[in-house]
Amino acid sequence: MSCPICARETDPKYRPFCGKRCADVDLAKWMTGSYAIPSTDPDDVEDAIEAAERARDEDTRH
Repeated sequence: MSCPICARETDPKYRPFCGKRCADVDLAKWMTGSYAIPSTDPDDVEDAIEAAERARDEDTRH
């Protein structure tokens, strides 16, 4: 099996990645939304806006 980030052979300790660096790169992609699937569904847009507004409101209260 090859690493999904750099295509090198995987290390059993970091499987499916070759090492800590590629595992961290993958984690960063998840955390920044790089792996998000775009949607044009109006309900998804409304849900996202509402979630962002709730998060903003919680941040301003603290």
